[in-house]
Amino acid sequence: MAAEAAPVRMRVAAGPTTRPLLLGAGLAGLGAAVAAELGTGRCIVTCPPPVARHHLGAALDSLRAAGHAPTALVLPDGETSKTPATWLRLLHDLATLEADRATPLIALGGGVTGDLTGFAAACWQRGVPVVQVPTTLLAMVDASVGGKTAVDLPLAGGLHGRNMVGAFHHPRLVYVATGVLATLPPVELRCGMAEIIKHAAIGDAALFDTLEAAGPELLAPPFPGLAGVLARNVAFKSSVVAQDERDHGARAALNFGHTVGHAVESAAGGRLRHGLCVAIGMVAEARYGVAQGWTPAPVADRLVALLSRWGLPTAAPALDAGALRAAIIADKKRERGKLRAVALERVGRSVVVSIEVPRVYEMLHFLLSSAE
Repeated sequence: MAAEAAPVRMRVAAGPTTRPLLLGAGLAGLGAAVAAELGTGRCIVTCPPPVARHHLGAALDSLRAAGHAPTALVLPDGETSKTPATWLRLLHDLATLEADRATPLIALGGGVTGDLTGFAAACWQRGVPVVQVPTTLLAMVDASVGGKTAVDLPLAGGLHGRNMVGAFHHPRLVYVATGVLATLPPVELRCGMAEIIKHAAIGDAALFDTLEAAGPELLAPPFPGLAGVLARNVAFKSSVVAQDERDHGARAALNFGHTVGHAVESAAGGRLRHGLCVAIGMVAEARYGVAQGWTPAPVADRLVALLSRWGLPTAAPALDAGALRAAIIADKKRERGKLRAVALERVGRSVVVSIEVPRVYEMLHFLLSSAE
């Protein structure tokens, strides 16, 4: 069997410094990468059941081979499990295992696992190292980079305050193994493509062109060409985070599609995956931008065509308008009665605008009308 190619090594923004990100094919090098950054010793690996079945053994083997003493904790799966109760159970597990300040947590999973583990690492004994090992395409291009960790807060009426409770806690290492994507269902790959398209739309016109020209083999094992796309996404997001770590200005552009998308996700009660909701949200927000004169109609049309090309939804299912409005009110990004929205000036160029909450309801009109 041919030896695995050396991973691509990058540096990503992490507050006032940078941290390593390794992009390769498999998990065989995980243990050595963790040792190079944090030394060897005890570590705790968190993962959801599907990831445990497919990848936990390889991760533990790699860690042990490099001299680590790993313990595995299997966390509940799915967005509905990303709650303060799950987070608190994880902290109790850390106490039972007598984890100390030198015990790194290794998050092996998608965005939910990364968020829960990262938030626990931020709080356990006032902060311990965390390593992000994303196993979904969406987490590889978004959640694993930037240091945002959080849980959702259950609200009245069955709504969830998305990422309402959390902390900024940057990983000491991000290890991206594209080979794990082979075990994902196609819908999960499409969810990741939604975030890739978002990055291209707001800040990388050349990447947008690439996605328009790419064939379906981009998302088919062994994923030829995907490493380059991932590297461009990571570099773009890192550059934005470096400008605005705490999400007070330029980083808000990364929320394109999320203002409406989070409302859809909340109103749907977790029935729709995050990436699909972001795709729907981008369409509604882009169409609203056209109506406001911010976005040229051909730009919005091009975005809709690209989302459709990659099998992503461009219209919302039937949802309760009242639940959507309530979700907007609960949006954590609301400040003094206003929300930040993203306007596409052209493909690859966007600006952040501050709008009154009632105007966000107008965005929902475009969402609801698109489903008719």
